[in-house]
Amino acid sequence: MFPGTHALTTPDKPALIMAATGQQVSFAELEDRSLRLANWLRAQGFRRGDVVALVSDNDARIFDVYWATQRAGLYLTAINYHLRPDEISYILANSGAKALFMGKLGANCTLELPETLRCRVAFAADVPGFESMEALIASSSAGRPAHEPRGGDMLYSSGTTGRPKGVRPPLPDREVSEPGDTMVAMFSGNFGCSKDTVYLSPAPLYHAAPLRTCASVQALGGTAVVMDRFDAETALAHIDRYKATVSQWVPTMFVRMLKLDPAVRARYDISSMQVAIHAAAPCPVEVKRQMIDWWGPVLYEYYSCTELNGMTVIRPEDWLRKPGSVGRAVLGVDRKSTRLNSSHIQKSRMPSSA
Repeated sequence: MFPGTHALTTPDKPALIMAATGQQVSFAELEDRSLRLANWLRAQGFRRGDVVALVSDNDARIFDVYWATQRAGLYLTAINYHLRPDEISYILANSGAKALFMGKLGANCTLELPETLRCRVAFAADVPGFESMEALIASSSAGRPAHEPRGGDMLYSSGTTGRPKGVRPPLPDREVSEPGDTMVAMFSGNFGCSKDTVYLSPAPLYHAAPLRTCASVQALGGTAVVMDRFDAETALAHIDRYKATVSQWVPTMFVRMLKLDPAVRARYDISSMQVAIHAAAPCPVEVKRQMIDWWGPVLYEYYSCTELNGMTVIRPEDWLRKPGSVGRAVLGVDRKSTRLNSSHIQKSRMPSSA
């Protein structure tokens, strides 16, 4: 599944809401913009397996680029815009990116751009050396091609040992409209995400988990509500305002919300929250216990990696029986022993919110 599926049945439903401004992007709009952008990439000579890089703060147009690459059989490399210019330049060169899409914060960087980079596109107009994304979308074809091979992402590790490493999984052998996506299966099967989901994402979209999960929710026909940046009280306000049913956090966010004055916490109705997922770092037992006391038994945890070659999940009722556990394997299971294949699991967890 992908947003185009839902553009046919619920065209006016929000696929995306930017929480701070209330800006909404409907499934029909996301379908039209991503289709035009995919057609533009094809017209520029992009072929299956080519890499498109993205450097941006949290912006609605990220998903235009994401779904354009996914319906054109391309890899998307989202890059942390907080990195130094030389670090961004390294990833651009190492990934072999042939196009760069730049958000407003990224446009302030002075980058050494590799020779392989033949297309430069800016979200904002009038960025020297970059084409305007709005202009090229407006001028591109809205005709849907006969084949739209599914793309993937090529995300980079945090680089804690040497240079960051790109994770380049094989591209799936199917059309973007066909089922079979691992992340969609994980979040629908283990966390109950569906067309009724309103998913609050408080983290930067250059990380694996926020990007992939927002896209999975959109693929299922739900709505992704994206914060510009995390703030403890603002996060509670957005749960209340948008009646979020699913969310995803890192333990530090829990700590900051728990430090809020009880009177501040009481201002917001968080009863809509059915599943609060956390990952990326070990959560202290006492922190998780306090969150369950506050939010109820809605905290689900997973342990995984950017490579997505293994995942464990623990439900709140199981964690209450065995505090500190990260659960049982749901991906990367050795069929003979029915245990998690330890050779498939990285020793370190994903980068924050990944």
